[in-house]
Amino acid sequence: MERLQLKQMLTHFFTEDIGFGDVSADAIFGDKKGTAFIIAKQSGVLAGSQVIDLGYRLLNEQIQTELYFQEGDWIHSGAVLAKIKGPVNDLLKGERVILNLLQRMTGIATLTHEAVQRLGDPSITICDTRKTTPGLRMLEKYAVKTGGGKNHRFGLSDGVMIKDNHIAACGSIREAVEKARAYAGHMVKIEVEIESETQLIEAIDAKADVIMFDNCSPEEVKRFKQMTPESILTEASGGITLETLPSYRGTGVDLISLGFLTHSAPAFDFSMNMEFSHKGGTTHVHA
Repeated sequence: MERLQLKQMLTHFFTEDIGFGDVSADAIFGDKKGTAFIIAKQSGVLAGSQVIDLGYRLLNEQIQTELYFQEGDWIHSGAVLAKIKGPVNDLLKGERVILNLLQRMTGIATLTHEAVQRLGDPSITICDTRKTTPGLRMLEKYAVKTGGGKNHRFGLSDGVMIKDNHIAACGSIREAVEKARAYAGHMVKIEVEIESETQLIEAIDAKADVIMFDNCSPEEVKRFKQMTPESILTEASGGITLETLPSYRGTGVDLISLGFLTHSAPAFDFSMNMEFSHKGGTTHVHA
């Protein structure tokens, strides 16, 4: 992840949540010091641990963080992910934003890992789509990569994607490809979305760089792939689920793009447990 962008995002997120101060923590804890532990409450692939370190440094440079796992590590339920020491009110100010992002990213990485395992075909690359949460695209796409997938376009300017509306407006796939190539220049790849053999032949003749087989059965994907020259990348997408992924094993397609990796990933369960000292001893608070 780009740290400068991450820093800007975290600053915005903290500003939204903290506002003019945490009236609960500031009133009760004052300058009390404490230690927080982030605990995994299920098993999966870790993504987003940088958010812990950078996030708490933004809130207070004196906060010390210890991370016990690397990005992409498999973490088991009950594992202590991190230990954070510093003023209790600052630890609590950062808790919700940091846990929310960590839960979102680790959930996506875990789901991506499961998709790769379900497919069980290393010759086919699992990738994401632009169906991401507005404002979180960098984090969510990073999580897909951490889970073993790859990224499709980050934004509309990254490549040409010719869909049915573009084709209808131009009158043909060839016309759409020619217009896109003349406008975008030689550095930008052109992908064409097709749904039939007739459209496939048109896209091949138009010399598309990538051809997407949209909402096609595994049998159609395999047949269309065999018809496509090796110089053209092929992608399957549309209506593919975790349950149906194994049926695309061995189809020969280069890529399978899955929107559900980001739009439907369940949040991973983390909690933050607090430990702080006072006159009567040490208090442990379990979330």
